[in-house]
Amino acid sequence: MKQDSDLRNNLKSIRTRLGMSQQDLANIAGVTRQTISGVESGQYAPSVAITLKLAKALGCQVEDLFWLEQDLPEIEAVLAKPVTINQPLRVSLARVGGQWIAYPLVGKEAFRQDMIPADGEAERQIGADKVKVKLLDDNLEALHNTVVIAGCSPVISLWARATERWHPQLRVHFTFANSMAALHSLCSGEAHIAGMHLYDPKTGEHNVPFVREALAGKSAVVITLGLWEEGLLIPSGNPKGLKTLSDLVAAKATIINRETGAGSRMLLERKLQEAQIPFDAVKGFEHIVTSHQDVAQAVALGSVDAGISTASVATTFGLGFIPLHQSRYDLVILKEYLEEAPIQQLLSTLGHRIVHSQLEVLGGYDISKIGEVVATV
Repeated sequence: MKQDSDLRNNLKSIRTRLGMSQQDLANIAGVTRQTISGVESGQYAPSVAITLKLAKALGCQVEDLFWLEQDLPEIEAVLAKPVTINQPLRVSLARVGGQWIAYPLVGKEAFRQDMIPADGEAERQIGADKVKVKLLDDNLEALHNTVVIAGCSPVISLWARATERWHPQLRVHFTFANSMAALHSLCSGEAHIAGMHLYDPKTGEHNVPFVREALAGKSAVVITLGLWEEGLLIPSGNPKGLKTLSDLVAAKATIINRETGAGSRMLLERKLQEAQIPFDAVKGFEHIVTSHQDVAQAVALGSVDAGISTASVATTFGLGFIPLHQSRYDLVILKEYLEEAPIQQLLSTLGHRIVHSQLEVLGGYDISKIGEVVATV
């Protein structure tokens, strides 16, 4: 072996992520520990045979381990959502369940308040759901230390940013999805964690019945993030004097609704049924938006008279609130991910004072049971 100033490698970060010492890897690959040390430091460029042995020992592709400085690595990734690639597409990347997942930064995802820098450009499609991605940075360690959470609670973003301050090497990618969509992302291998707030009136349980039905043989744990108040967002001062859902109909008030699969929509439908109010009797029932923030903005701008969301969102937007149900917001994690270091680091912060302070200041949350495992499915 000889030194190659142009060759870069990701050997150390992958090895340490797998909990291997240099000697452990040397034993599996059939080389000396000094060889591992020399390759990691960039002092030596390995032969083709050693390169293949290292990739096999670590269970990854050669391209994941080595690249030339003048050529940023190119990897193959699965698209998290179907997008036709007619031009280079900005994507965020994470390793989930042994494969790279590319999250297109388009639409709202491209211009979020916490705008996400792109990890790479998806340059060409190589299958129905696969793309070749040219990295914009050679920091593969950050990609391997990325935890993906799908959910709809603004609290997740607060938790993620507080955690990243506590563990600077950790990166949390929060992708917005309603409860059922988040659960689907988890089951299809597009997320490590799903956040959800669904209530099953048949069993009187939150979330667990839906998880059991969706997992299809996979094992998961369900951990509580907090209890939140759900109800009607109304303009400050309650100009129409609304107190109940029946008042909505009597006042001919206009509402805004959420998409199918959202916990807020399920709550609205259940409460209307309990009050024996036909859905079509509520003006604006089929007017759909796709986030808690969109609901609050529509009410705040005066476009509608009411919408279903949470007490914390009402407080943030300076709106009135009529409580209808206290819902438990849970995190669902596949057991196969629980031993991964980034997941453990993230979950360990649920008991941290900084995280608690952020959630308490937001308001509308009861975090007395935060971090509690409520079910193993």
